[in-house]
Amino acid sequence: MPMTRPGPAAPTRASTRPFTVGFDLDMTLIDSRPGIKAAFDALAEETGTFIDTDLVVTRLGPPLEIELAHWFAAERIEAMTLRYRELYPVHAIAGTAAMAGAREAVDAVHRHGGKAIVVTAKHQPNAQLHIDRLGIAADSVIGWLWAEAKAEALREHGASVYVGDHIGDVRGAHAAGALSVAVPTGPCGAEELRGAGAHVVLDDLTRFPAWLDSYAADEIEEALI
Repeated sequence: MPMTRPGPAAPTRASTRPFTVGFDLDMTLIDSRPGIKAAFDALAEETGTFIDTDLVVTRLGPPLEIELAHWFAAERIEAMTLRYRELYPVHAIAGTAAMAGAREAVDAVHRHGGKAIVVTAKHQPNAQLHIDRLGIAADSVIGWLWAEAKAEALREHGASVYVGDHIGDVRGAHAAGALSVAVPTGPCGAEELRGAGAHVVLDDLTRFPAWLDSYAADEIEEALI
């Protein structure tokens, strides 16, 4: 069942339509762990560098450069970032699946007359490859934004809700003045997400359409009062 966080009132949108919902990508809309592991394995083999790729996929969310800094010297990070992004389409796209309920969550936004955008820290061209291959009907894909920086895109697109799996996503929603909806399907558990300030925690995206139905109904009722 959806669990709301007690405390300050959650932000609400000024009108019921039009509205925009933002979604994170990795471990929110897609299970990118197999693909990311394969891409890091390829980078490790090519460079002769040990990378614990099983560990890497337990902490997805932050920008690539942060993870690479665990395995490469500072002066190599820029080059390794570029090389990883070149290897990624070859090794990571085919091995990545949609998370349970991902397509239905995006479709639910459209069913309510809204727009669904993806806001992610991932390299934007690679993020778009995932969305296109998996048939997730996002209206826009915006990359290269992490944590509070995600608020740039959320504000630009007028997003009133942001859905993510990481405390960085919660911070991004708050920075944008958006409702933070969290799913503990990535590295952060439900209690950690609530502790970071998530307004709503759902078990996974399969619960999102019903939650959105309730949210939209409440907004309509409030607008009529």
